[in-house]
Amino acid sequence: MCGILGQIELNKQINEEEFGKMLDTLIHRGPDDSGEYFNAQKNIALGHRRLSFLDLSRAGKQPLANNEKTIWITFNGEIYNYPELKEQLKNKYEFNTETDTEVILAAYQEWGIDCLQKLKGMFAFGLYDTTLNKLFLVRDRFGIKPLYYAKINHTFLFGSELKAIMASGIIPKQVNFSSLADYFVYRYIPSPKTIWQDVCKLPPAHYLELNTLTLSSSTKEYWTLKSEENFEMKEILVNEVNQILAKSVQEHTRADVPIGSFLSGGYDSSALVYYMKQAGHQPQTFSIGFEDWEKSEDQFAKIVADSLGVENTSVQANEESLKLLNLMANVYDEPIADISIIPTYIVSKLAQTKVKAVLSGEGADEIFGGYTWQHEFLSKKKRWFDFFFSKDTVSFYANSMAMGWFDSDELKQLLHPNLHKFIPMDVHWFYRKHFNKNLSPLKSIQMMDMKCFMGELVLTKIDRASMANSLEVRVPFLDHTLFEKLFSIPEKDYYNPNQTKELLFQNIKNYLPKEILDRKKQGFVGPDSYYMNLEFYKKELANSSLVKHHIINQKYLDKLLTETYNWKLWKILVMEKWFRKWID
Repeated sequence: MCGILGQIELNKQINEEEFGKMLDTLIHRGPDDSGEYFNAQKNIALGHRRLSFLDLSRAGKQPLANNEKTIWITFNGEIYNYPELKEQLKNKYEFNTETDTEVILAAYQEWGIDCLQKLKGMFAFGLYDTTLNKLFLVRDRFGIKPLYYAKINHTFLFGSELKAIMASGIIPKQVNFSSLADYFVYRYIPSPKTIWQDVCKLPPAHYLELNTLTLSSSTKEYWTLKSEENFEMKEILVNEVNQILAKSVQEHTRADVPIGSFLSGGYDSSALVYYMKQAGHQPQTFSIGFEDWEKSEDQFAKIVADSLGVENTSVQANEESLKLLNLMANVYDEPIADISIIPTYIVSKLAQTKVKAVLSGEGADEIFGGYTWQHEFLSKKKRWFDFFFSKDTVSFYANSMAMGWFDSDELKQLLHPNLHKFIPMDVHWFYRKHFNKNLSPLKSIQMMDMKCFMGELVLTKIDRASMANSLEVRVPFLDHTLFEKLFSIPEKDYYNPNQTKELLFQNIKNYLPKEILDRKKQGFVGPDSYYMNLEFYKKELANSSLVKHHIINQKYLDKLLTETYNWKLWKILVMEKWFRKWID
């Protein structure tokens, strides 16, 4: 994986030394090499930090240009179907490297920006077409790889992480208080907002087209998941899913270095290790557990590893691990209050000691219907009378996602009165934006899971935690052909209320131990005692910077600190740590 950076100036030349310093903030994303491109006028620059997997030679150095030096690219990600595309384009383009990056250049040269429809993988890139005076910023369909941008006065900046853009010194450090209010509702800041007033996230499945002569721009969504109701025999469907997953794992393990895997002992990661074995790999696997917890995942991971005959290395988190929360503000750039931000960082640090990349199971719950709230929603939906008079879909989903409920009234108690004007009329606007009433009940929840929970929270967490440790995480379940396949059939054909992730289960049931197959769904969490030590919060939130700067009310905080169990404290503490790092 890599870090990318770009800058365009209308009225002055770019300071090369300052640009290099910005690029250095991304060294953790690409410690193997770095490169810069400046146009002749020195007003357009592209930067790249490289974590190399394909064509480890200097030929793979970026930014990379086409043969005529008219198209330049700085690319972060992996194009998994690049050999097939290269075969298709080899008579139209003279290839000089073995990289997937050059295949993007060739594809763009042949099909223009419509080449995005051909790409299969995880990616974020900036592509500069000198003949058209256009810059294209592109983000993959699911948002696996990040991309931020900012335009202020006569300057345009983009980068893999906020810290690179803010290092320019050009963007004022002004908090977007609307984003701050959103954070307490969602646990993250939804696209296209960021925590900073003048910086945006490019949403998943979108590209931005920028005129480099005027800095005028527009964004466009290039992929949407369409729902159909095509009937398919169960046996045929199970086999098709098996073929898609087997191929996806094969594609995701293409590299000139070994690829390992995270392993939790759940269906998803266990299935990936099984498919890796089927493809002829002998992966090293990595797990994390919690001290003195009977549900600790590392014990289940060992069962799977022993059964499949692979090496497993594990680490255990404890109360001391919570001290890493001070580091998370720098790792994540903007506040994100997922409860597994620290465990994900720890297991990534462990894996990086032995491999440069791992597979991970993100996406399986979304597409196969594995989340508990999906099951609860459908169960409630069957009781039409109860459902109709209780909650609509968005309200149900918001409650399921809350992890510390904040609505408008609660935000008014939390936030200083000066900030009340930033509280949105509809605090659940982002869920509502991605709720499609024309979808079937399960698919409507799955779409919000994909666009909201996974696209904004889960994938952000996994990218930052892994890349902070110079580790690439690949997610084979996020194959867009798999999502398109299951959305093309009725939900009853892939959802079984009596068997979680039915289609995945059918493909692994003969190859994993019974205690794993019978294991109840468990998210990537830890024991409540790990997060609900009230004395810890009292100590960490003493002399709060958020209170000092009139962001939150001390009276409200004091009230929370008398309660024995409240996830709101975790959200507040994560924001507190971010504020101290970046503002105070």
